[in-house]
Amino acid sequence: MTGSVRLFALCSLSPVPLLALASWSGGVWAVAAFAYIAGVTALLDRLIAHATRNGHPDTEFPAADPLSVLLALSHFALMALALAAIAGHTGLSGWERLLIFLAHGLFFGQVSNANAHELIHRANPWLRRLGTWVYISLLFGHHASAHPKVHHRYVASELDPNSARKGESFYHFLPRAWWGSFRAGLRQETLDLKRGGRGWMRHPYLVYLAGSLAFLVLAQLTGTTLAWLALSAHATVQLLLSDYVQHYGLQRRRLENGRLEPVSSAHSWNTPHYFTSHMMLNAPRHSDHHAHPARPYPQLQLPADAPLLPRSLPVMATLALFPRRWRKVMDGR
Repeated sequence: MTGSVRLFALCSLSPVPLLALASWSGGVWAVAAFAYIAGVTALLDRLIAHATRNGHPDTEFPAADPLSVLLALSHFALMALALAAIAGHTGLSGWERLLIFLAHGLFFGQVSNANAHELIHRANPWLRRLGTWVYISLLFGHHASAHPKVHHRYVASELDPNSARKGESFYHFLPRAWWGSFRAGLRQETLDLKRGGRGWMRHPYLVYLAGSLAFLVLAQLTGTTLAWLALSAHATVQLLLSDYVQHYGLQRRRLENGRLEPVSSAHSWNTPHYFTSHMMLNAPRHSDHHAHPARPYPQLQLPADAPLLPRSLPVMATLALFPRRWRKVMDGR
């Protein structure tokens, strides 16, 4: 494994054993898992210098995809352990189960989401399917369609349900983004099927809905339905917080011909924080991702003119839960 990818592996995989031990044993491990992902990661961002250095964008990283596969498999293993613990099947107390719920939701929303996001942008169809199933396991399968086919096309405009408007609170954005992206992705996939002359049986939304139903049946059989629904909701909130933060208030102009101006580095918020950038597979280098969606995460650049958030992405996502404070910090920017 190359040195650069080794850092991504260290930061993104480091919570996994803590989360597994928390689900299995509870107690101090539940406290440690929650404290690590909710607090220690933010502290490490403050202690370690910002990751502003850019490598060469054409450098090859053969270990990048294997790490993504490992993270995806870890996601499914952790979900099984977490659901058993949260549902009360392992005999843990209420406070232990609460900490396990909070810690896993943060990991799934911040790391599993960032990794699935990488996978659905890969050219390899097996990697794309793996990323799609991570989203399906969180009841957010339509993101595999809406993100590349709607968000990337209409980002920072009124046509993109996942771009937050200036002054819009997260609590108004949340239902608009979830339902809006579901409908927009469905509409685009249906149009693509018609244009390609393919039958409705090949509609990706059938996979998303059937997959969610399969998980629901499995949850019913294992007595973890409420735990699964709650954990999926918690993780999805984290995912949508990232969307909210990364495009808040940024708007593309309409040109004289009525089209939107090309997407530029000015249309995404970025953060240079070292630890969470590596933990989230460079998702905070969001401007370059929109400029080069197929570029693997180790190659992503931090443009010199990109808008920067004052704190790391997870910290800003937490701030977004407090609309007055959020607007005070962000609207002037």
